[in-house]
Amino acid sequence: MDWNPRIVMGWLFSSERGATDRLLPRWLFLRALGVIYFSAFLALVFQIRGLIGPEGILPAREYLEAVASSAGHLKYWYAPTLLWFNSSSPMLMALCWVGLIASMLLIFNIWPRGMLAFCFVCFLSFVSAASDFSGYQSDGMLLEAGFISLFLAPSGWRPGLGREHPPMRASVFLLLWEWFRIYFESGVAKIISGDPEWRHFTAMDEYYQNGPLPTWIGWYVQHLPHWFHAATAFGTLALELALVWMLFLPRRWRIICFFVVTPWQIGVILTANYAFLNYLVLALGIFLLDDRIIAQFLPSRWEALVPVEASSTPIAEKADPPKQTAQGGRQVKLAGMAVTAVILTWLFYASTVQMLWMLWRDLPLPVSPIVALEPFRVAERYGLFAVMTPARYEIEFQGTDDGQHWLAYPFRFKPEDPSKAPGIYAPYQPRFDWNLWFASLGEWRSNPMVPRTEERLLSNDKDVLSLFASNPFPNGPPRQVRAVLWQYWFTSMAEKRAQGMWWRREYLGLYAPELEHEADGKTGVLEWPAEKPRQ
Repeated sequence: MDWNPRIVMGWLFSSERGATDRLLPRWLFLRALGVIYFSAFLALVFQIRGLIGPEGILPAREYLEAVASSAGHLKYWYAPTLLWFNSSSPMLMALCWVGLIASMLLIFNIWPRGMLAFCFVCFLSFVSAASDFSGYQSDGMLLEAGFISLFLAPSGWRPGLGREHPPMRASVFLLLWEWFRIYFESGVAKIISGDPEWRHFTAMDEYYQNGPLPTWIGWYVQHLPHWFHAATAFGTLALELALVWMLFLPRRWRIICFFVVTPWQIGVILTANYAFLNYLVLALGIFLLDDRIIAQFLPSRWEALVPVEASSTPIAEKADPPKQTAQGGRQVKLAGMAVTAVILTWLFYASTVQMLWMLWRDLPLPVSPIVALEPFRVAERYGLFAVMTPARYEIEFQGTDDGQHWLAYPFRFKPEDPSKAPGIYAPYQPRFDWNLWFASLGEWRSNPMVPRTEERLLSNDKDVLSLFASNPFPNGPPRQVRAVLWQYWFTSMAEKRAQGMWWRREYLGLYAPELEHEADGKTGVLEWPAEKPRQ
């Protein structure tokens, strides 16, 4: 085996010498990634104006002005978004529709590299300007996978399986590396957080009730005995900290790993709504498989389309470029391969160092390469459910015309009506409802979206009202608006049989200041929330 650096570089970073046994996993993954992008942009089509539009809750223009005032000429790097040029409602909708169309074309395998570029730029443009509405780990996961996939996808307008340009080995590894980090870093985060719930295996006892958007299946699973919840807590830690290391073992172990983690992720999808997060993790796991194993599950009529032999090409084989290639073309290819090597090595360094810092905080390694990548969110550190939520609180917006009779603004997705069963919405992501769950765990001063929503409701702003299921004041805005806080619990089996209720709840009082329109047209505060201890 020849370990000449130039040959190794070509083996890792040239698609012409890529992994010919990963054609089917790549094809499946890119179709799945197109579906995930589609779900992300579809959700934004209905929400983006209410979230960050000019009359939205947290306008992108205000956020970008704050970035410009603090970052100066570096503003374009710290907030990489097309909205610098125009943040109007038509521009926001254009971003969504371009991303939506590009994701559809990606699904149909039309110019995949170009469509991935459009999807990445459009989604990054939203994430970089959405402030509080884009602080989710799932957004970083999608941006990372989408960016790496630019180096994975075959070239051409209709490449099919892309036999002439098999998957670049470095890109396949980095996607699996992302898959591994999502699991392992989440497990490490649980351990180093010191949360006693994980130490005592009680973390899952109320998990299905207290998560952001529960499902009706989760309601039933919540009522299973404690031993089941203790077993799933132990299983979660075992999977995240130990089983995922099977990625680095021989092929048979990787296949076993796939058939363990896939049902696990499906169970998570059915019992909780985490938008496209779990779907993306499922898609990344496809690369644990190869053409031989996937071909066994394909219809017999597709056999002619499936590669017959798996690649076992050693590094030295196919090392030299074709003799007929012109010297100029060779130089261009070498330059492109060098740039690719720098970018992907940079991603690997940034993501690896952040993982190592979780284990050894004082490890003396250069920070600048990591800081430089942070605005693009393509090499982040992950850590899901490091600390379990001890209770479920819900914020409800209410309005009144007489100060006595308050009408609630009904939500589209999050729990409100105790008689309504929790739904299954993923991969669709209702960012407004999702953010309110996070806001309910803290104080209103740390969550400006809540009083800003109250202000928008006082003027019956149509974009913000579109985030709700309906408008209880269709003939004109209410005189007063308030945000109140409830605590929710799943009902017991007996309560549900007797009352038909999925939830029981207790009123805790005001969450944010109660607002009204004053005579001079300004917004005034009628009542401030009291500091209330939570259970």
